[in-house]
Amino acid sequence: MADGHRYMQQSFSTPLPAQFASNTNIATGLLLNSLLNHFIADPSAAQQAAAQANPDHANQNNRGMYGQNHPQGHNPRLNGAAPGRQPNMPMFYNHVPQQGHPHQGHNAHHQVLQAGHSGHGARNDLMSHSTFSSGIMANASPYTTNNLQNGHSVAARGGPAEQPANEHWQKQMRLKEESDRAHSAMTEQHQPHYYARLKAPENKGIGGALTAGGTNASGDTEEEVRRRPYQVEKRNRRQDWHNLDMSGQGLRALSSALFSYDFLVELYIASNRLTFLPAEIGKLRHLKILEASNNLLSELPPEIGMCTSLEKLLLFDNQIRDLPYELGSLYKLDILGIEGNPINPGLREEIVERGTKSLINTLLEQAPVPLPPSPRKPIVVQEDVSPSLERIKVMTWNILCDKFATTNMYGYTPTGALSWDYRKERILQEIRDRDVDMLCLQEIATDVFRDFFSPELAQNDYKGVHWPRPKAKTMNEKDAAAVDGCAIFYKGSKWILLDKQLIDYANIAINRPDMKNQHDIFNRVMPKDNIGIICFFESRRTGARVIVANTHLAWEPTLADVKLVQMAILMENITKYAEKYVRWQPLKDKRGIQIPQSVSVESDIPKPEMPEPGPSQEYRSNTDIPLLVCGDYNSTQESSVYELLSMGRVTPEQSDFGPHQYGNFTRDGVAHPFSMRSAYVHLNGTPDELSFTNYVPGFQEVIDYIWYSTNTLEVVELLGPPDQNHLKRVPGFPNYHFPADHIQIMAEFVIKQRKGEKVKGVIHGGGSGQQDGGQDFGSGSK
Repeated sequence: MADGHRYMQQSFSTPLPAQFASNTNIATGLLLNSLLNHFIADPSAAQQAAAQANPDHANQNNRGMYGQNHPQGHNPRLNGAAPGRQPNMPMFYNHVPQQGHPHQGHNAHHQVLQAGHSGHGARNDLMSHSTFSSGIMANASPYTTNNLQNGHSVAARGGPAEQPANEHWQKQMRLKEESDRAHSAMTEQHQPHYYARLKAPENKGIGGALTAGGTNASGDTEEEVRRRPYQVEKRNRRQDWHNLDMSGQGLRALSSALFSYDFLVELYIASNRLTFLPAEIGKLRHLKILEASNNLLSELPPEIGMCTSLEKLLLFDNQIRDLPYELGSLYKLDILGIEGNPINPGLREEIVERGTKSLINTLLEQAPVPLPPSPRKPIVVQEDVSPSLERIKVMTWNILCDKFATTNMYGYTPTGALSWDYRKERILQEIRDRDVDMLCLQEIATDVFRDFFSPELAQNDYKGVHWPRPKAKTMNEKDAAAVDGCAIFYKGSKWILLDKQLIDYANIAINRPDMKNQHDIFNRVMPKDNIGIICFFESRRTGARVIVANTHLAWEPTLADVKLVQMAILMENITKYAEKYVRWQPLKDKRGIQIPQSVSVESDIPKPEMPEPGPSQEYRSNTDIPLLVCGDYNSTQESSVYELLSMGRVTPEQSDFGPHQYGNFTRDGVAHPFSMRSAYVHLNGTPDELSFTNYVPGFQEVIDYIWYSTNTLEVVELLGPPDQNHLKRVPGFPNYHFPADHIQIMAEFVIKQRKGEKVKGVIHGGGSGQQDGGQDFGSGSK
């Protein structure tokens, strides 16, 4: 299933000055003057941005960015401060000590203030056309007031209006009153940083420890964590503050440096003179509270939809009339504060009568389908490859099992894009378009394999092998059919399946003599029913043989040790079976082995031509056989799983083992004899580097891999990353264009020519070593 987990926060590399570090009386309001420059724009730039965004205020261009008649010069009066005194500053405070988030762009403080509005020109009229600047598909229906019931007439800005006394609206009006009090304090009483002062008594000191159990600052539920794996010990650096108050400053624009603080949980920018929010607001993906009331905002940028952690979005007393469809991605939003805005009557009635959740869901479901991204490009890694070498194209993909694709888990995805009927057709079409030799799938249910993919892909020359998770054995037939597992499909006209094996990690572990009496095996490894599959193939044309493995490791963030044990068991079994396959007898007559019926009799699609069969090749050792190990590892490049595969060994001191005992693994370490490399390392450090394979809110990391044996295989081509421009307004997968929360990765290899290569004589032998429970749809492999 989907699998990312927000990594523990890195510490922010720009701490508060030492003289304020131990004082929680919000002494940060008196920070150094230089820090102000990171957040407050150059007046001339701000004037231009404000004039472009709001022509009505163009006559204020000569007043600076802090307010009217702002004096210029070396010692001006800032925000009402007397000459020579420190100006009001942004205030940092730690609301509750929480675990940090990854921070990047530490040097972004020195960037120039955001003077223009990137992408701001793509203003949308919610009532008449799409807000997706890339356009919409031709069959998309625009969101109009007909989608919402007509409601109250638009009240004057801040004017009274008769409202129903439902619980939601009462809460909204209470928040509106609090906003009014804050605005009054900051404008009439000249007390900026109202929210920082309000929370000061709650704060005992800047610099708290991480919360017990590694709780993250966004307060993810267990269900959300379920989809996001990570290594507990990795990237665990403290972040001491998560909130920023810039209210009451008279700001006209926000610095781009502000949006490098992507760990922010609360941001207060109320009671300023902001006419727009920059598109960079979408970078603050951990933000839970955004208070932007009492500004001059006339619209919201579509990128606001990237802030999927938002729970409160307060926009009281602005000039907003319409809302972007992308707001529908904010599935956690409890309160959208819109009172005091000349909001469209239809939108107003929806939120007044049915609440924020209803409005957000309506925006999500009524949004037009955006145009598709640019196709992923093939990237050539090795040129001038001899045409005589055997080529093998491999793809791996976690396709997101239907039972895991719930609206609770993927609340940012329209139900139409989340439905299995839609997703399965998109997945099938993608597989057909890629036309690979070997296809490894994870999270594929038994009935889906049997009733949909097997018959459909048979028309494209594919045969398949599938095993469900072991828990299927304990269920009745109907329930067992819905259990997901792993599958390997292969081109039947090119490859012959010689053997297939199920690797049941828990069953193997509890029966190992060195582990069967250890508590950690029963308490940690045995409850996890993850599996691997090993298949042994022979090329019909050249007689070359290859081992292909597919696996889906445990997802839990706290089970890094279990993932390592599972991977160790898989590599141990690949080593054992490779030794067996070295002695595997050659095939007697390849032409006698039946080709799967690729198309129906009535179909016009021609059957694939049969290559002239070559004799079976000979291998001297288990490392001579080409090896491919694919799957969803739920492990990043910092993990012990990655270390084992890339380095060939993990020592007993590996931190992922922790205090747990796993027999020989924790006594002697883990090793395998193969020289392995991840196919996509060839793109590291290039513009085409793959930055993720799992893309969900709060987690975008590479956790899926295609590993290959470097002494026998060579990468010649890779499938490039998704269109980065398309992702700027996409908070997570799945969506209409990406049918799973993982993306597929694909590599094409050539089998290297071996020195002194010999060919066995053609004698009778061979056979299938398949175990009970595996499914192989198609004939000729037994």
